[in-house]
Amino acid sequence: MDTPIDRNAIQHSLPLGGFTVSTLLAGTRTVADDPQKTFGTNVRAEDFATVARDAFLPADRWQSYFTPVLVSTPQGRVLFDTGLSADGLLRALTAAGHTPDDIDTVVLTHMHGDHVNGLMTDDGPTFPNARHVAGRVEFDAWSQMESETFEAKVRPLAERMTFVEGGDAVVQGITAVEAFGHTPGHMAFRLDSEGEELLMMVDTANHHVFSLAHPDWEVSFDMDKAAAAATRRRIVGMAAAEKLPVIGYHMPFPATGFVEARGDGFRWVPATDQFRIAAG
Repeated sequence: MDTPIDRNAIQHSLPLGGFTVSTLLAGTRTVADDPQKTFGTNVRAEDFATVARDAFLPADRWQSYFTPVLVSTPQGRVLFDTGLSADGLLRALTAAGHTPDDIDTVVLTHMHGDHVNGLMTDDGPTFPNARHVAGRVEFDAWSQMESETFEAKVRPLAERMTFVEGGDAVVQGITAVEAFGHTPGHMAFRLDSEGEELLMMVDTANHHVFSLAHPDWEVSFDMDKAAAAATRRRIVGMAAAEKLPVIGYHMPFPATGFVEARGDGFRWVPATDQFRIAAG
């Protein structure tokens, strides 16, 4: 007998003014390898080990989360990213009470596979009624690369793409923010509804400890490591200074919290019941 899925374990919703923001756990992955190879390639092993130990993190494995975001607005339902596969995303979307046909807009924050793999199924586009939005810089850059994932998942949707740059609105109250470095045109997004705000930092920070406590530590996934580090300091610093609630694609689910300045870096403060009260 199948074990029923706990809908609260794979979707989490909170109000933001006139919006409803739902984080969707599309998948997780445990990587059985030294996390320094991914999150601290430019630091001494003993320094990395000290930070991991002090944060009660293992030295031989790390956990990743893949969390698209659905924002229900008066202008329609806007989905940010599509996870590792359509199957994982659709399970979480169903738990949140929606079907693929409900989605009006799909926004691609960048073109890495764990964000675009859910765009297509064997039958065609996963979200047949949706317009698709991507950053112009990002799309143009990947168009010049040799990427099987881009060609299979993104290129077929080019005719229905709308392109944005930093400062452009996806719909009223959702604004693109340049966050280049992780990829050539990686975008964050700022939400603003009825005076309440939230920052989707996406992959600006890839780990809730290493990438925040030490923004200058190089991450293997970052295509331009110097630019990515500068972007981390700028974007995360803005969120900390303005005390904005934050969603991070790879933060521990429900991927929602705050960041606070601490020393030369930042600390992740995860969502609690109090967060829901404050956001409401």
